Amino acid sequence: MSDTSATGRQTIDSLVGEARGIRGDARAAGRILPLLDLTSLGGSESEADIDRLCRKAVAHAVAAVCIHDRHLPQARGLLAGSDVALATVIAFPDGGDDILKAADDSAAAVADGADEIDVVAPLDAALSGDIELAGELVESCRAAVGPDVRIKLILETGRLADGALITAVARSAVMAGVDFLKTSTGKIPVGATLEAAALLLAVIQEAEGRVGLKLSGGVRTTDDAAAYLHLVDRVMGEEWVTRDRLRFGASGLLDDLLARR
Repeated sequence: MSDTSATGRQTIDSLVGEARGIRGDARAAGRILPLLDLTSLGGSESEADIDRLCRKAVAHAVAAVCIHDRHLPQARGLLAGSDVALATVIAFPDGGDDILKAADDSAAAVADGADEIDVVAPLDAALSGDIELAGELVESCRAAVGPDVRIKLILETGRLADGALITAVARSAVMAGVDFLKTSTGKIPVGATLEAAALLLAVIQEAEGRVGLKLSGGVRTTDDAAAYLHLVDRVMGEEWVTRDRLRFGASGLLDDLLARR
């Protein structure tokens, strides 16, 4: 991990401005591809759609496939023998406050083959001032799925909006042992932003880099992803960037990455 003085020397605004000018190249595309969570959460996917998605994921050695839980048994079979992880979403997309249901749904998903759980934060509670429920959600899900399942908390930063609130919810999740902080469901107009990513990276720095970051919501092109990769490199250092610490969640990014390599 890079010297955290990078954020002391420069403001978040200057780091974001620097990243905004980045354009993707073949090297960036090659680095981003193995960090991809190839995603299909439209809701109307057929068995044939899931088959194509999983075969593409294996062929291009992406990090994970992220799908609705009803498709998990099919996908588990298709991904067997590969290094591609299987992820699903919980409390999606609105993020209810029933943490016991989220925990039960997480346990059921793992029983159906999920390796990773992307759970939406209790957004209404957070917006009403109950920050700690996010941490309680993470703890409940952890108790339900055990230590080996990766838990990503979706903060829906475009809805939380306020920087202090985003930071507080992220800290609550980190203190509860979350594995990744994730920007967005991709289901609202404001998805990932460089500003929100910088806020989450600051919290990850506080945790000495032990927590990962997943960028999702509007990351559609190699140029989009390269800007975030540059920001992460500047804050955390290139050596920090592995599939265990950085992911890009997207449905349409793969084809652009392949074209740019």
